[in-house]
Amino acid sequence: MTRLALTDTTLRDAHQSLLATRMRLEDMLPIAEKLDAVGFHSLEVWGGATFDACLRFLNEDPWERLRALRQAMPRARLQMLLRGQNLVGYRHYPDDVVREFVRRSADNGIGVFRIFDALNDPRNLEVSMAAAAAAGAHVQATVCYTTSPLHDVDHFVDLARQFAAMGAHSIAIKDMAGLITPYIAHELVSRLKAELGLPVQFHSHDTTGLASMAYLKAAEAGADVVDTAISSLSGSTSQPPAESIVAALQGTPRDAGLDLELLAEIADYFRKVRQKYAAFDVGHQLDGRMLIYQLPGGMLSNFRSQLAEQKALDRLPEVLEEVPRVRADLGYPPLVTPSSQLVGAQAVLNVLAGERYKLVSQETRAYLKGLYGKPPGPVDPEVRRKVIGDEAPVTVRPADLLEPGLPEARRQAAPHLEQEEDVLSVAMFPQVALKFLEERTAARTRVDQTLAAEVAGVYPA
Repeated sequence: MTRLALTDTTLRDAHQSLLATRMRLEDMLPIAEKLDAVGFHSLEVWGGATFDACLRFLNEDPWERLRALRQAMPRARLQMLLRGQNLVGYRHYPDDVVREFVRRSADNGIGVFRIFDALNDPRNLEVSMAAAAAAGAHVQATVCYTTSPLHDVDHFVDLARQFAAMGAHSIAIKDMAGLITPYIAHELVSRLKAELGLPVQFHSHDTTGLASMAYLKAAEAGADVVDTAISSLSGSTSQPPAESIVAALQGTPRDAGLDLELLAEIADYFRKVRQKYAAFDVGHQLDGRMLIYQLPGGMLSNFRSQLAEQKALDRLPEVLEEVPRVRADLGYPPLVTPSSQLVGAQAVLNVLAGERYKLVSQETRAYLKGLYGKPPGPVDPEVRRKVIGDEAPVTVRPADLLEPGLPEARRQAAPHLEQEEDVLSVAMFPQVALKFLEERTAARTRVDQTLAAEVAGVYPA
């Protein structure tokens, strides 16, 4: 076997999982040169919740972040997480928006697109996969791993086979809740390698304490790449530490061949950076309950916040018990953005209302109408009837029902347009992006007025 390669998630998934996606570009650039020198297979630096967080909380342009990281790390392959037809948002976007977003992302520096759909519906990956291939990028189609009466190794291999037929360059196993056990990981990777002949990348979170063991068995089975984070931003709801995986395999046929001293220097840097974000830090905690409730990293903290606002934090155990019931009612969707938020919110409503599905979120209603895609399994007919009556769910690809989105986004962005990427920001997050663009224009105006006043003072009329 060849060396095991590592993808580093520190600049995306690690701080999204541990620090509520609050890390700023100013804390990334000083260490970029060393990250670039490690020799990682790729660096995951964009996508997921980072795009939204930049605009909503950090007053940063996500496109400028990507360009700055590309310039600061010229040797590394930059990777992003793309939610299929949802891109980096929480709903389906029209095909014209998807194609243009992927093209612009590639133009600005993304070389690897990890593409997934929350329901594992291949139809929701078609356009983004084709767009990434057309842009000359690496297309990594993703199997979202979960457990249920419907989900077994055969199911995931069949799904990956469909992705391969759609033109995937590699397959990622995305274990967002840290549920996969070491021996299932070995079996799944072995089957994928034997039956598809494509590179296989393995991604997990250490929420339940299983991830490092699963990585080792996946490496033994022939996984080509695993996702790790630098140790000072690893563990718990983040990925396993890079240093531990490197050390565990030294002197074996899968030796990663990375410099532990250089990794230690990077870890020291992020240890200090982490202290700046203490207000958002979820800490290092393993939670075996997640093996039962199957919640991905941020859901538990979200539940605490929602229930605290309703002065009902004491009802958290009821909500945790309700989540698997709602998931079963909805046909066992994997719990990953946005289905995790959908199932979680409905579980909270069911508990607080005192009657199941007495109150129904807009997202649950849309899900039952088929507007997120095809559920993995049959939906409870009584729940469907209670929520949408006799209305028949759509059976077409949901995005086929959407009108083109770029013309209206361009119209809205026009007063503040400085780059073509602004149109895409508005297309995906109209309110948040427009607020950001308006504030940017106002800031530019203040700078121009200050400069004009200074010039007038030096060169009076």
